[in-house]
Amino acid sequence: MSDAHDTGLPFMKMHGLGNDFVVLDGRARAIAPSPALVAAVADRRRGIGFDQLAVIGAGKNEADAHLIFYNADGSTSAACGNATRCIARHLMDETGKSALTLTTARGSLQAVDAGGGLTSVNMGRPQLDWQDIPLAEAMETLELPIEGGPVATGMGNPHCTFFVEDAEAVPLGQFGPRYEHHPLYPERTNVQVASLIAPDHIRVRVWERGVGLTLASGSSSCAVAVAAARRGLTRRKVRITLDGGSLDIDWREDGVWMTGETCHVASGVLTPDFLAGME
Repeated sequence: MSDAHDTGLPFMKMHGLGNDFVVLDGRARAIAPSPALVAAVADRRRGIGFDQLAVIGAGKNEADAHLIFYNADGSTSAACGNATRCIARHLMDETGKSALTLTTARGSLQAVDAGGGLTSVNMGRPQLDWQDIPLAEAMETLELPIEGGPVATGMGNPHCTFFVEDAEAVPLGQFGPRYEHHPLYPERTNVQVASLIAPDHIRVRVWERGVGLTLASGSSSCAVAVAAARRGLTRRKVRITLDGGSLDIDWREDGVWMTGETCHVASGVLTPDFLAGME
């Protein structure tokens, strides 16, 4: 990134259902943003603002690209479902392909054009054992020893899902951080409150680890769908309605498929002056 201080650093702003991202393309030149740069770009008044920042790297072993994700607080995340869908749509438009292989810290993910402007990504098989999520000690993940008996699920990042009568009534701004930092989750956790609308429809609100309140979360939607199916509340194919819109989730044998809309809002350049402030 040394020459970026002279030429600026191009970026794209994207969102999936209001879950928004700044995307840097590191295929032509390596980009490794510092935590300070990530946090500065995340500032919605002095920077650009985002829920996650993603870097597109060159694909290896026949993959189309490699993705790295950063939370707004500068920490990294192995998975970000909506960002993966947004980037997949961008790469499909760029290459004309209707199917892609993307690698992440979560592993190799498949993305396909679902038609009608929708994009599907296979987020991989859920992690259901305590040590894989991870939790701090051995326990049953279907009902944690926490008030409300939430379900623990791993989707490349940890999740804690509370099934409640009315997700709208939960004061998530206070509820979320209390459980994000719960001792059972050594790497912190994403927190969801979910209420059943119908056997194939769930209302979900999300507190995202390292971010806070967010309009939507792909990996959280996958985790809720898996948790609901494990609890016997739904079948494996459900619609998840979040604050920013709806995603269709299908837990298949090969993984959890997520389908929804994406939006490439704008492209721009982080100026040399802005970047110099990171030194």
